Amino acid sequence: MNQGRINAVIWRHLYNFRHSLDRLADSFYWPAVDILLWGLTSIYIQKSGANVSQIVLMILSGLVLWMVVWRSQYEITINLLEELWSSNLVNLFSTPLKVSEWIAAVVILGLIKMLMTISFATALVWLLYKIDVLFALGWLLLPFMVLLLMFGWSVGFIVAGLIVRFGMRIQTLAWTGIYLLAPFSAIYYPVSSLPAWAQTIARLTPTSYVFEGMRSVIFTGTMDQAGLIKSVGLTIVFFVGAIGFFLLMFNQSRKTGLARLE
Repeated sequence: MNQGRINAVIWRHLYNFRHSLDRLADSFYWPAVDILLWGLTSIYIQKSGANVSQIVLMILSGLVLWMVVWRSQYEITINLLEELWSSNLVNLFSTPLKVSEWIAAVVILGLIKMLMTISFATALVWLLYKIDVLFALGWLLLPFMVLLLMFGWSVGFIVAGLIVRFGMRIQTLAWTGIYLLAPFSAIYYPVSSLPAWAQTIARLTPTSYVFEGMRSVIFTGTMDQAGLIKSVGLTIVFFVGAIGFFLLMFNQSRKTGLARLE
């Protein structure tokens, strides 16, 4: 892979990010609104006498970690749609740029923007509620974030593969796709509270083990190692499968002509 071509894709989208109010709002405005609303709601629940310890920390930590999943998935799909909206996809791949280089570029770009959003979110949580999410989760925050980041990329490449194959008529999946899995990820509640059929799906969803682990760390200070190992295995399977699916869809679409997508 050529580093220069990868850098070119990254800078192309970073420049657009800097000058786009839509992208800036996605990175900072909506996370701030979520933190404000959920934070005030959890404080109200706590003050109302609900017998749930650490509820503010639990909800806000879940919210910040879910942003990792959402942001990483969103960047993959939106960067592809940016090329389609500007009728630039054919131009892009008529250059020596390889698909693998584009994948590397959007993954790096997603990592950069995710770190920006998470840094902003954790700082805002501290300023508004004096809650330190980083300190609460300790060293486990790193594997949690890596697993959530990879899973978000996985969903992003699956959705991107569908868009490349079927066109912009299904572009709404770029915003809604990841939320289909949110109920099974058990972000704010334990997996045991789900119906039996939903628990089966949750056990196959790697994010559920991360959020269960997050609550375990907050409430007991311990982590279920077996759950973390299961999450690692499932995440790797999802990630490899998603990359393979995207490459398959892209190659099929290229045979029928990328120009039809624009």
